[in-house]
Amino acid sequence: MRFDFLTIFPSMFDSYVNESILKRALEKKLLSFHTHDIRAFATDKHRKTDDTPYGGGAGMVMKVEPIWNAVESLRAEDVNAFSNTRIIVLSAKGKPFEQEDARRLSRYERLVFICGRYEGVDERVAEHIADEELSIGNYVLTGGELPAMVIADAVARLLPGVLGNETSASTESHTESGYLEYPQYTKPEVFRDWRVPAVLLSGNHADIESWRQEKSAAYTKLS
Repeated sequence: MRFDFLTIFPSMFDSYVNESILKRALEKKLLSFHTHDIRAFATDKHRKTDDTPYGGGAGMVMKVEPIWNAVESLRAEDVNAFSNTRIIVLSAKGKPFEQEDARRLSRYERLVFICGRYEGVDERVAEHIADEELSIGNYVLTGGELPAMVIADAVARLLPGVLGNETSASTESHTESGYLEYPQYTKPEVFRDWRVPAVLLSGNHADIESWRQEKSAAYTKLS
Protein backbone atom coordinates (compact mmCIF):
# COMPACT_ATOMS: atom_id res chain seq x y z
CA MET A 1 0.00 0.00 0.00
CA ARG A 2 1.10 3.55 -0.71
CA PHE A 3 0.48 6.46 1.68
CA ASP A 4 0.70 10.06 0.42
CA PHE A 5 0.69 13.02 2.81
CA LEU A 6 -0.07 16.51 1.51
CA THR A 7 1.22 18.98 4.09
CA ILE A 8 3.10 22.25 4.56
CA PHE A 9 5.38 20.49 7.08
CA PRO A 10 6.63 17.35 5.27
CA SER A 11 9.55 16.78 7.65
CA MET A 12 7.10 16.06 10.50
CA PHE A 13 6.62 12.54 9.14
CA ASP A 14 10.28 11.55 8.83
CA SER A 15 10.95 10.35 12.37
CA TYR A 16 7.72 8.43 12.90
CA VAL A 17 7.68 6.41 9.69
CA ASN A 18 11.36 5.50 10.02
CA GLU A 19 11.10 3.75 13.36
CA SER A 20 10.04 0.35 14.67
CA ILE A 21 7.40 -1.70 12.85
CA LEU A 22 6.78 0.83 10.10
CA LYS A 23 10.49 1.02 9.29
CA ARG A 24 10.68 -2.77 8.95
CA ALA A 25 7.60 -2.75 6.72
CA LEU A 26 9.23 -0.10 4.53
CA GLU A 27 12.40 -2.15 4.26
CA LYS A 28 10.35 -5.18 3.21
CA LYS A 29 8.55 -2.98 0.65
CA LEU A 30 5.18 -3.91 2.14
CA LEU A 31 4.19 -0.25 2.05
CA SER A 32 5.58 3.15 1.12
CA PHE A 33 5.23 6.67 2.48
CA HIS A 34 5.47 9.83 0.39
CA THR A 35 5.25 13.42 1.61
CA HIS A 36 4.39 16.36 -0.64
CA ASP A 37 4.84 20.02 0.27
CA ILE A 38 1.62 21.85 -0.60
CA ARG A 39 3.64 25.07 -0.93
CA ALA A 40 5.27 23.64 -4.07
CA PHE A 41 1.86 23.71 -5.76
CA ALA A 42 0.98 27.32 -4.96
CA THR A 43 0.86 29.58 -8.01
CA ASP A 44 1.96 32.94 -6.59
CA LYS A 45 5.57 34.04 -6.10
CA HIS A 46 5.28 33.80 -2.31
CA ARG A 47 3.99 30.19 -2.47
CA LYS A 48 1.00 31.15 -0.36
CA THR A 49 -1.18 28.31 0.88
CA ASP A 50 -3.59 30.24 3.13
CA ASP A 51 -5.68 33.41 3.13
CA THR A 52 -8.25 35.32 5.17
CA PRO A 53 -11.75 33.77 5.40
CA TYR A 54 -14.62 35.21 3.38
CA GLY A 55 -17.20 36.75 5.68
CA GLY A 56 -14.58 37.68 8.24
CA GLY A 57 -13.35 35.84 11.30
CA ALA A 58 -10.17 34.98 13.12
CA GLY A 59 -7.22 33.19 11.62
CA MET A 60 -6.38 31.97 8.15
CA VAL A 61 -7.90 29.28 5.94
CA MET A 62 -5.95 26.94 3.68
CA LYS A 63 -6.58 27.63 0.01
CA VAL A 64 -8.26 25.14 -2.30
CA GLU A 65 -6.09 25.81 -5.38
CA PRO A 66 -2.70 24.48 -4.14
CA ILE A 67 -4.40 21.38 -2.72
CA TRP A 68 -6.18 20.74 -6.01
CA ASN A 69 -2.89 21.17 -7.89
CA ALA A 70 -1.14 18.75 -5.52
CA VAL A 71 -3.77 16.04 -5.92
CA GLU A 72 -3.88 16.48 -9.70
CA SER A 73 -0.10 16.21 -9.82
CA LEU A 74 -0.31 12.83 -8.09
CA ARG A 75 -3.09 11.73 -10.41
CA ALA A 76 -1.08 12.77 -13.46
CA GLU A 77 1.80 10.49 -12.44
CA ASP A 78 -0.38 7.47 -13.15
CA VAL A 79 -4.12 7.79 -13.70
CA ASN A 80 -4.58 4.03 -13.31
CA ALA A 81 -2.92 4.13 -9.88
CA PHE A 82 -5.84 6.23 -8.67
CA SER A 83 -8.39 3.56 -9.52
CA ASN A 84 -8.19 2.14 -6.00
CA THR A 85 -7.29 5.27 -4.05
CA ARG A 86 -9.06 7.03 -1.17
CA ILE A 87 -8.46 10.76 -0.59
CA ILE A 88 -8.96 11.84 3.02
CA VAL A 89 -9.00 15.34 4.46
CA LEU A 90 -8.29 15.54 8.20
CA SER A 91 -10.66 17.86 10.04
CA ALA A 92 -12.02 18.39 13.55
CA LYS A 93 -15.54 18.19 12.10
CA GLY A 94 -14.89 14.97 10.22
CA LYS A 95 -16.33 11.55 11.02
CA PRO A 96 -14.64 10.08 14.13
CA PHE A 97 -12.10 7.48 13.03
CA GLU A 98 -12.70 3.95 14.37
CA GLN A 99 -11.15 0.52 13.94
CA GLU A 100 -13.77 -0.38 11.37
CA ASP A 101 -12.54 2.57 9.28
CA ALA A 102 -9.00 1.20 9.54
CA ARG A 103 -10.19 -2.17 8.21
CA ARG A 104 -12.15 -0.48 5.43
CA LEU A 105 -9.24 1.74 4.37
CA SER A 106 -6.79 -1.18 4.43
CA ARG A 107 -8.56 -2.57 1.36
CA TYR A 108 -7.37 0.32 -0.82
CA GLU A 109 -4.06 0.30 -2.68
CA ARG A 110 -3.37 3.96 -1.93
CA LEU A 111 -4.40 6.54 0.65
CA VAL A 112 -3.90 10.26 0.17
CA PHE A 113 -4.10 12.44 3.29
CA ILE A 114 -4.74 16.18 3.07
CA CYS A 115 -3.38 17.76 6.25
CA GLY A 116 -5.04 21.03 7.17
CA ARG A 117 -3.60 23.86 9.26
CA TYR A 118 -4.61 27.20 10.74
CA GLU A 119 -8.39 27.71 11.09
CA GLY A 120 -9.13 24.92 8.66
CA VAL A 121 -9.33 24.13 4.97
CA ASP A 122 -11.50 25.74 2.29
CA GLU A 123 -14.72 23.70 2.36
CA ARG A 124 -14.46 23.04 -1.37
CA VAL A 125 -11.66 20.58 -0.61
CA ALA A 126 -14.05 18.37 1.37
CA GLU A 127 -16.87 18.90 -1.12
CA HIS A 128 -15.03 18.31 -4.40
CA ILE A 129 -11.55 16.87 -3.86
CA ALA A 130 -11.58 14.51 -0.89
CA ASP A 131 -13.57 11.29 -0.76
CA GLU A 132 -14.16 11.64 2.96
CA GLU A 133 -13.42 13.79 5.99
CA LEU A 134 -12.07 12.16 9.14
CA SER A 135 -11.23 13.23 12.69
CA ILE A 136 -9.47 11.30 15.45
CA GLY A 137 -11.51 12.70 18.32
CA ASN A 138 -13.64 15.47 19.71
CA TYR A 139 -10.82 17.95 20.21
CA VAL A 140 -8.87 20.44 18.09
CA LEU A 141 -5.23 20.03 17.04
CA THR A 142 -2.96 22.54 15.34
CA GLY A 143 -2.87 20.52 12.14
CA GLY A 144 -3.80 17.34 10.33
CA GLU A 145 -0.35 15.76 10.39
CA LEU A 146 -0.77 13.91 13.69
CA PRO A 147 -4.24 12.55 12.76
CA ALA A 148 -2.86 11.44 9.38
CA MET A 149 -0.07 9.52 11.10
CA VAL A 150 -2.51 7.94 13.55
CA ILE A 151 -4.76 6.71 10.76
CA ALA A 152 -1.85 5.54 8.61
CA ASP A 153 -0.43 3.58 11.56
CA ALA A 154 -3.78 1.94 12.32
CA VAL A 155 -4.21 0.95 8.68
CA ALA A 156 -0.61 -0.17 8.09
CA ARG A 157 -0.59 -2.69 10.94
CA LEU A 158 -3.56 -4.49 9.33
CA LEU A 159 -1.65 -5.15 6.11
CA PRO A 160 -0.31 -8.69 5.60
CA GLY A 161 3.25 -9.10 6.82
CA VAL A 162 3.54 -5.76 8.64
CA LEU A 163 3.22 -7.24 12.14
CA GLY A 164 5.74 -9.88 13.13
CA ASN A 165 2.99 -12.11 14.54
CA GLU A 166 0.06 -12.37 12.16
CA THR A 167 -2.34 -13.21 15.02
CA SER A 168 -1.59 -9.96 16.87
CA ALA A 169 -4.03 -7.80 14.96
CA SER A 170 -6.86 -10.31 15.36
CA THR A 171 -6.61 -10.50 19.17
CA GLU A 172 -6.29 -6.81 20.00
CA SER A 173 -8.93 -4.39 21.22
CA HIS A 174 -11.53 -3.12 18.74
CA THR A 175 -11.29 -6.11 16.43
CA GLU A 176 -14.35 -7.42 14.59
CA SER A 177 -15.33 -9.39 17.70
CA GLY A 178 -16.24 -6.09 19.36
CA TYR A 179 -14.39 -7.02 22.57
CA LEU A 180 -11.53 -5.15 24.20
CA GLU A 181 -8.28 -7.04 24.64
CA TYR A 182 -7.61 -9.01 27.83
CA PRO A 183 -4.81 -7.79 30.19
CA GLN A 184 -1.25 -8.84 29.42
CA TYR A 185 1.70 -9.57 31.75
CA THR A 186 5.37 -10.42 31.36
CA LYS A 187 8.45 -11.03 33.57
CA PRO A 188 9.15 -10.59 36.42
CA GLU A 189 6.50 -12.77 38.03
CA VAL A 190 6.48 -10.52 41.12
CA PHE A 191 7.29 -6.81 41.26
CA ARG A 192 6.76 -4.78 44.45
CA ASP A 193 4.39 -7.51 45.67
CA TRP A 194 2.35 -7.14 42.49
CA ARG A 195 1.89 -10.67 41.20
CA VAL A 196 1.03 -12.03 37.81
CA PRO A 197 -2.34 -13.86 38.02
CA ALA A 198 -1.72 -17.49 38.94
CA VAL A 199 -3.80 -18.84 36.08
CA LEU A 200 -1.31 -17.45 33.56
CA LEU A 201 1.46 -19.48 35.19
CA SER A 202 -0.57 -22.70 35.36
CA GLY A 203 0.20 -24.02 31.88
CA ASN A 204 -3.47 -24.96 31.53
CA HIS A 205 -4.36 -23.45 28.16
CA ALA A 206 -8.09 -24.01 28.55
CA ASP A 207 -8.14 -22.18 31.88
CA ILE A 208 -6.00 -19.38 30.47
CA GLU A 209 -8.29 -18.92 27.48
CA SER A 210 -11.35 -18.91 29.74
CA TRP A 211 -9.74 -16.31 32.01
CA ARG A 212 -8.84 -14.12 29.05
CA GLN A 213 -12.36 -14.28 27.64
CA GLU A 214 -13.81 -13.40 31.05
CA LYS A 215 -11.48 -10.40 31.44
CA SER A 216 -12.10 -9.28 27.88
CA ALA A 217 -15.87 -9.33 28.42
CA ALA A 218 -15.51 -7.44 31.72
CA TYR A 219 -13.32 -4.71 30.17
CA THR A 220 -15.77 -4.33 27.29
CA LYS A 221 -18.73 -4.00 29.64
CA LEU A 222 -16.98 -1.25 31.61
CA SER A 223 -15.95 0.74 28.53
